[in-house]
Amino acid sequence: MSGSTEDSTQRLRHFFGTKHDSDDLVERLEQLNAIGASLSAERDIDRLLEAILSAAKAITRADGGTLYRVTDERTLRFEIVRTTSLNYYLGGTSGNPVPFYPIQLYNKDGQPNHSMVAANAALTGNTVNIADAYTADGFDFSGTRAFDTKTGYRSTSFLTVPMKNHENEIIGVLQLINATDPKSGALLPFSASDQSLAESLASQAAIALTNRMLINQLEALFESFINLMNTAIDEKSPYPGGHCQRVPQLTMMLAEAVTETDEGPLADFRMTEKDRYELKIAGMLHDCGKVTTPVHVVDKATKLETIFDRVHLIDTRFEVLRRDAEIELLRAKAKPEASPGTRERERAEIRYRDRLRQLDEDRAFLRACNFGGESMRESDIARVKTIAQYRWTDVAGHEANFLTEDEVKNLTIRAGTLTQDERQIINHHIVATIRMLEALPWPRHLKNVPEYAGGHHERMDGKGYPKGLMREDMSVQARCMGIADIFEALTAKDRPYKKGKTLSESLEILGRFRENGHIDPDLFDTFVRSKVYLRYAEMFLDPDQIDTVDETRIPGYAR
Repeated sequence: MSGSTEDSTQRLRHFFGTKHDSDDLVERLEQLNAIGASLSAERDIDRLLEAILSAAKAITRADGGTLYRVTDERTLRFEIVRTTSLNYYLGGTSGNPVPFYPIQLYNKDGQPNHSMVAANAALTGNTVNIADAYTADGFDFSGTRAFDTKTGYRSTSFLTVPMKNHENEIIGVLQLINATDPKSGALLPFSASDQSLAESLASQAAIALTNRMLINQLEALFESFINLMNTAIDEKSPYPGGHCQRVPQLTMMLAEAVTETDEGPLADFRMTEKDRYELKIAGMLHDCGKVTTPVHVVDKATKLETIFDRVHLIDTRFEVLRRDAEIELLRAKAKPEASPGTRERERAEIRYRDRLRQLDEDRAFLRACNFGGESMRESDIARVKTIAQYRWTDVAGHEANFLTEDEVKNLTIRAGTLTQDERQIINHHIVATIRMLEALPWPRHLKNVPEYAGGHHERMDGKGYPKGLMREDMSVQARCMGIADIFEALTAKDRPYKKGKTLSESLEILGRFRENGHIDPDLFDTFVRSKVYLRYAEMFLDPDQIDTVDETRIPGYAR
């Protein structure tokens, strides 16, 4: 106990009399000190309000109590109601809503409502200590009498304390009912020491509540800014719009599954509420760098797409070649030796039909190549290059190769729709993400956000990007996000270049990633064993994607 607390204790002992009384008071003061520390640590508003009322009841030995909060509508709203002897619990985490109307601080004519004791305390900022509500003058206790009549209770002593924050604003009222002798159980008036302790607690509680509300408001504002950034990314490209929402949820689901694991290599991993919030924020920000990525690269649904799909230009060229074939046929027919019925005319018509068939097949082939698949065969690449050598004459009369070098480069992309240069542009988003996040002055409880968010494209074998980290260089949280990012991408049905894969397909690919050192093997085993994939699927996947999974056939899975 600090020196100032000891001095306060000595003064209170002198003021409150006997050694027995002072010892009792010292015990309650120590209670008050412990309560103050615990209130500052509580993050949940409902639990904080309950803790405040429970603490006030404990240090004043009150049987009942109510905690009110001042609203913007100038009323006192019932937040928590507790009466121990009646087992009467309303509000907070009890699950029982408080059915009472708020207390008006001002009447309809705008006059202050001093008739209600709680309103009076809120309006004046003064504590009201009443020995017996049934004999007190100046206040309206008709509601109290009605409650007593209904329940058989006898509301006697009242201690009503305003809750003032550090700016001397009244933010609530703490009302305690029926001080009780701890030995005999007899009802007593609230003593001067009860009032002093309750006022001290109310002051601490008001500051703790104000601070928690301010923190919650700042966190809500911060998350709103993050969502605003993600909305900006979504507005740029509608395709991966849900990615920034789904990956954080899947990351948290996997991290929670790991926390619940009590055996194996991950048995010691645990998360506090602060850890959970830090990981949540990292998940929300994991792709914030995409705000720098050009739209035409993000939205590239086909290999030839830039601002538009250039396959239509190639369609036009095929029509030119068809026209040229037809002109060649007409010229051949115009020759004297190619009169009707001659072999020369027949050969010309066969060449024409063969040419049209070849052009139609080539056109269909290039259109198929334009849609990025899983892989492209060497024979397909060679065929594209052969077609590229066809000659055609453009509208300016210039003869040129049928496909430009850039078109050949795009059409021969081995997998997906992006060239190597475009992949570098896409990959740069993680570099931008890390730079953006590392530039922010993170508070201590969020200092790991850049590491968690910036590691989801690293690999366990060091072949990932941008830093080439090894597994031991990464936190469990960052490794969880890596799996979540991949699985979401595999199953996502809003990508422009592919359909969402089924569960079994996605788990097979993810299993191969486990085998080749891409993802964490222990986290993958937890992902499958704890059925994280299934819970995620039930939340986000279409029914036709949720097929039957035979876990024994998943590559690399250790049951």
